[in-house]
Amino acid sequence: MTFARRVLALPVALLVAGVALAGCATPVASGPSPSTSAGDNTEVEIVAAWLDGGRTIGLVTEGSSTCVPTAEEATLEADGSLAVTLVEPEADTPCTRDLVPRVTLVEVPEGVDPSEDLAITVTGDGFSGSTDLDGVEGLVGGGETDYLPSAGWTDTDGQFVLLTWGSSSCVPVIADVAASGPAEVTVTFETPPADQVCTMDMGPRAAVTVVDGLEEDSDVSLVLAGSPEFDNVRVPIYGEN
Repeated sequence: MTFARRVLALPVALLVAGVALAGCATPVASGPSPSTSAGDNTEVEIVAAWLDGGRTIGLVTEGSSTCVPTAEEATLEADGSLAVTLVEPEADTPCTRDLVPRVTLVEVPEGVDPSEDLAITVTGDGFSGSTDLDGVEGLVGGGETDYLPSAGWTDTDGQFVLLTWGSSSCVPVIADVAASGPAEVTVTFETPPADQVCTMDMGPRAAVTVVDGLEEDSDVSLVLAGSPEFDNVRVPIYGEN
């Protein structure tokens, strides 16, 4: 599977920006925020989540919400770990001055079993980080995406990544995220404007969000509601909270 755009006619976009934009749109540093430094290399905090049936990993870093790094092809190392290189936007790209969790999507290479634990190392321009992604029973990965919504927990308490597919020019907005049952989360989207004009492409859109108040930490369901495109759609959140 690749993340190349596929032309399809869609009436509205399918996903939301994970966070509100803040500050002025002027060029600023957009890379992950540092925790400690070693020489010229900065250690950054990274967490990850399984998505799309194990075909995709969502890497969560902190930085500008409008200048999200992209991932070069991930490599399965001889020791079984996954090596990912992140590439920042061009230096003259206008970026909002916020500092928020944002998601970089990584295509899972052949040979990775998403039902098994996976060590991930990430490098970028002057920074590096690592994380361990717990395997999820039942995920098999491989093959082409089915273009259906999916979600996965990260290691951060209450935090999960949501992936849907839709027009790249229309960004729906999350109105609310709440625990709607002991093991159920409801994400409510704002209804898009009736006169919204969207490009007819089909691309992946990822957001990271947080929920409080769940009584269970596994086998949690996610309900997508509020938008005509997601009228009480129900999917599992992979992994454990």
